[in-house]
Amino acid sequence: MTGLPPHISIWGELADVDHEVLHVDVDGVRTRVLRAGSGPDLVLLHGTGGHLEAYARDLAGLAVDFRVTAYDMVGHGWSDLPDRPYTVDVLCDHLLGVMDALDMPSAHLSGESLGGWVAAWAAAHHPGRVDRLVLNTPGNIANKPEVMAALRDSTLAAVRNPGPETVRRRVEFLFHHKEMVTDELVNLRRAVYSRPGFVQAITNTLVLQDPRIREDFAWSPEWVSAISAPTLLLWTDHDPTGGLDEAEMLLRWLSDGRLHVIEDAGHWPQWEKVDDYLRAHRDFLLLHQDPA
Repeated sequence: MTGLPPHISIWGELADVDHEVLHVDVDGVRTRVLRAGSGPDLVLLHGTGGHLEAYARDLAGLAVDFRVTAYDMVGHGWSDLPDRPYTVDVLCDHLLGVMDALDMPSAHLSGESLGGWVAAWAAAHHPGRVDRLVLNTPGNIANKPEVMAALRDSTLAAVRNPGPETVRRRVEFLFHHKEMVTDELVNLRRAVYSRPGFVQAITNTLVLQDPRIREDFAWSPEWVSAISAPTLLLWTDHDPTGGLDEAEMLLRWLSDGRLHVIEDAGHWPQWEKVDDYLRAHRDFLLLHQDPA
């Protein structure tokens, strides 16, 4: 059949993939998880205000080589929303709890945006749990106040008024090719943002955009240099949260890092450039070679 777009729907991406969606208890937090494939364990971590469907376009490809796990972080998606600040250490503890609940002593971690920050924190503070590390557009390494403000304001606007226009603008922020934002993706995010208690939950997440609170967890060589896991910085040429200068800075702090740039993509290369994203993960995590 010809003439079909490369992406029809999230269900279309998973239609021919053996997978399961389940909930695990992590210290009383009911946590939504999707698992597929077999092989080395790979855990995917989404970004601020996100959910596991951020990886819908990649799950089939990754499941060929890995036992892949995507999950909704505490205070996100359809996981529970306990009323407490979701600082990086809290999100890291939740990640480790998910791994424990799924009997994963260690795993490869690949995190996008906030998920990259959490994955890096785990690698620095719990090195035995992380095999290899991919930091996918981890965002605002330089801790620029204007980037914090833009993310905070656009996210709060969408959550407080989860109409189609405000939420579409928030999702389009993630994309270089904004025409790739589907109604399905917007409405899925609207459903998350409309959950009872989600305004308070996103407020608890956005504490990390407060410079005073962020200071305790901000990207810095003091803790990044403790990361011993081989690390791939997966950047793009149109990331609105940080340019290649920040990638180079982070690269200098890492003891075993390398940089790969995906061209013609924004903050979500895993959605905009699926083949490049999959190839980079296979090369680095499975073949132990730098992506071409």
